[in-house]
Amino acid sequence: MSYLTEKKRRKPWINWLLFFATVIIVFIIGLFAASIVERRSEAQLYFQMVSPIPDWEPDNAVWGDNFPRQYERYKLTLDTSFESKYYGSAMIDYLEKYPELVVMWAGYAFSRDYNQGRGHYYSVTDVHNTLRTNVPQPATCWTCKSTDVPRMMNEIGVSEYYAQTWNEMGPNIQHPIGCQDCHDPQTMNLRITRPALTEAFARQGKDINDATHQEMRSLVCAQCHVEYYFGENNYLVFPWDEGFKAEEMELYLDNINHTDWVHALSRTPMLKAQHPDYELYKTGIHAQRDVSCADCHMPYMREGGIKFTDHHLVSPLAKVDKSCMVCHRDDEQSLIDRVYEQQSRVSELRRIAERNLARAHIEAMYAWEAGATEAEMAPVLQLIRHSQWRWDWVAAANAMGFHSPSEALRVLGTSIQKSQEASLELTSIFRKYGIDYPIEMPDISTKEKAQEFIGLDMDKIRREKEEWKDQTLPQWLSQYN
Repeated sequence: MSYLTEKKRRKPWINWLLFFATVIIVFIIGLFAASIVERRSEAQLYFQMVSPIPDWEPDNAVWGDNFPRQYERYKLTLDTSFESKYYGSAMIDYLEKYPELVVMWAGYAFSRDYNQGRGHYYSVTDVHNTLRTNVPQPATCWTCKSTDVPRMMNEIGVSEYYAQTWNEMGPNIQHPIGCQDCHDPQTMNLRITRPALTEAFARQGKDINDATHQEMRSLVCAQCHVEYYFGENNYLVFPWDEGFKAEEMELYLDNINHTDWVHALSRTPMLKAQHPDYELYKTGIHAQRDVSCADCHMPYMREGGIKFTDHHLVSPLAKVDKSCMVCHRDDEQSLIDRVYEQQSRVSELRRIAERNLARAHIEAMYAWEAGATEAEMAPVLQLIRHSQWRWDWVAAANAMGFHSPSEALRVLGTSIQKSQEASLELTSIFRKYGIDYPIEMPDISTKEKAQEFIGLDMDKIRREKEEWKDQTLPQWLSQYN
């Protein structure tokens, strides 16, 4: 049989093979095309507004009518059951856990009450409940707590808003942190609603309108998760002009002679860090790799063809598979163990710094009582001021230093160094005035003992708070107490 004859016999089989292969390929392409059409239809439905959202609408439920998936996830911030080794969503009494803090904040409202913030849904409730608001406060303290804030700033003006008192503004603040804080109601684009962030960037020569979408996924968080101070007429200012690092912010605050309060024991002109999460994050590997806050705390979810961010803001350790494991290929437990290992190192140095600082404040008190002069005490007070600021720059940030573990450890190391230098300075003063050293420390092993030592009448403070709440607490908030 010739080669041509053999080729002709085989050719029909090849044709049939090609035919069926073509049918299968066309069928697969058809399924793929149908899926694309279906997903596009779902996406169009997803972005179809049920009802218009007014400008400056503070009620999160109104936004939820249009975006039920996000709203249902957001409402999960009511759940305070998640606890990790360090923090989570549960209420934690920091003064009970770390009683040295009471002494470190003597003369400041934080020595009365300091709890871990719960989910965003509790932002207004917890501010009403804290014993710190027994002390007169400016309206500026509401700035990061409610979607009513940008509405009020728009209605009466930013400076006018800051100029009011906390009590005066209180009746206008009803809705917790939510949708309007981060989104434009017409386009749903991310936007900045707190002017302090825009102003801080402008002073650095940067236009926040030039930020990319990925940068905005962190900047909307940076409106509130930052360090700040109250300037003239309680105007909110971010101290970033020298940079984001602890020493750079310390230099800025020293240069303007800013003092948050004078310590009741050591007489140190103190600085109080708030929650510099963004600043600490900026020094870490995630910021260097362009990983945003939302990538970890609000990972993407998918329902059919609809992809959206998870608005249940919580520790990434509550959903490691959707946050950490998107980039890190280790198993879940290994990733959690790595986080805890780094946090434990930060916690260890943090506790050393706290014990050192409590001792330094008490020793300084004894030095004043012995007759030390202002000139003799000046270097001591500067060391205490800087030591506690650097400790607080790490401790007040969330996540026990994990947003930048190496930087957190470095800054805590300098805090410990400066508190030890303060103690060395004090030993020279003690020798001069004939005071035996080491000083016998009072028992501050519990929150109650520490508060008694610094002179707080907590029964009276709690009684006054309950009387105030009975008169002013909005009825709707009682369900979340």
